[in-house]
Amino acid sequence: MTVTRKTFLTGLGAGALLAASGCQSGSLGSSGGGNRVPLKLLYSTGNTNTAYAEGLMKAFNESQDRYQVSIEVRPGGGEGDNIVKTRLATGEMPEIFQYNSGSLMRNINPERNLVDLSGESWASNLTDAFRTAVTMDGRVYGGPWGSGSGGGIMYNTKLYAELGLSVPKNWDEFMANNAKVKAAGKIPVLQSYGTTWTSQLFILGDYANVAKADPQWADKYTKNQATFSQEPALAGFQYTEELFKAGYFNPDAAAATQEQVIVKLANGEAAHFPILSSSIDIISKNQPDKVADLGFFGIPGKRATQNILTTWVCNGLYIPKTVTGEKLEGAKEFVKFAASDAGCQVQNAGAQPNGPYGTKTCKPTGDVPRVVKDIVAYADAGTSVSALEFVSPIKGPNLEHIVFLVGTGQKTAVEAAALYDEDLKKQAQQLGLPGW
Repeated sequence: MTVTRKTFLTGLGAGALLAASGCQSGSLGSSGGGNRVPLKLLYSTGNTNTAYAEGLMKAFNESQDRYQVSIEVRPGGGEGDNIVKTRLATGEMPEIFQYNSGSLMRNINPERNLVDLSGESWASNLTDAFRTAVTMDGRVYGGPWGSGSGGGIMYNTKLYAELGLSVPKNWDEFMANNAKVKAAGKIPVLQSYGTTWTSQLFILGDYANVAKADPQWADKYTKNQATFSQEPALAGFQYTEELFKAGYFNPDAAAATQEQVIVKLANGEAAHFPILSSSIDIISKNQPDKVADLGFFGIPGKRATQNILTTWVCNGLYIPKTVTGEKLEGAKEFVKFAASDAGCQVQNAGAQPNGPYGTKTCKPTGDVPRVVKDIVAYADAGTSVSALEFVSPIKGPNLEHIVFLVGTGQKTAVEAAALYDEDLKKQAQQLGLPGW
């Protein structure tokens, strides 16, 4: 779910504020360079990204005396995507840049634009999920940046305990829980269509169940041999329709924002919120005393006997092919540092992790929320699957608007799935994929 990774981080960090005020890009970290080889890191705005960028820059610069890294911030969202593509096309990309992994990485033509990092020593320590997300045609193009997140159901554990509920293994059990929640006068399932990207979770978060039902589904989908109008992928649209018809959504779902509804979850007014686990940051900031009351589980499958989780892999660090000589050596050293144990410590200290990191040896530390512990437990147990966007280049841009029509009763699941299939067809044709 590409939109989400770029929108759930809110606010401008120090680097972004300086950039907005007209400070020269790259000025952060530029002092004290001496005769060092200068390098620049471009990253996407957001408090968490700023903490990572500033922490890694400072630690790397202090760890050696040959290179001096400075940082530059760019916007997120579509504007940021355009900046990345333009700079790569014009040869003006800094020596290192942070960007999405998965389908967006593949769409910037790694073979033409990025340095192949497959032979670097740290590459063998990448998790399988992250390696897949930064690999194209057998070549690894990115190092890990930050932590990933889970896509599923954030729930109020205190309310679950009060009502005697347990984490559901399948959809029937989930609906039975919802019936008990409604009978108790609480909201069973929150929706926040005012924050448009959040509408997609029942579809994209269900991918783990799709992959379990058909391990080859992503490959078939990419080749136009499987669609969302067919089982097993149709289920996510059906879940949304079923919940709407049952009256289980909050009455203000059509206009409510993510920030507004997650407060209701934290306060025990509601039981469930389909969302990315990173949303726990909102509660950590605004209601820290409620963080311990929230947990997380995967979207329950139709015929599942075990709850499994769809995960969004962390972003990547990349080096453009225009970088050569000493600067290429330095850029590789920085990516190596970010992937090291020292880099892991910097990132753990800089911001609260929201899920697994991209290397096998980097684990969330400190007083992490139960939501994060739940996500990591899925990864450790081998019961998590990378989201579809990390294993296929096709992601229709209009899904969030199409799901809104189902969640507000304007379209049936079957109608909406057909609309999304058409959206995907246009995207695949734009990418020039065979079979479309």
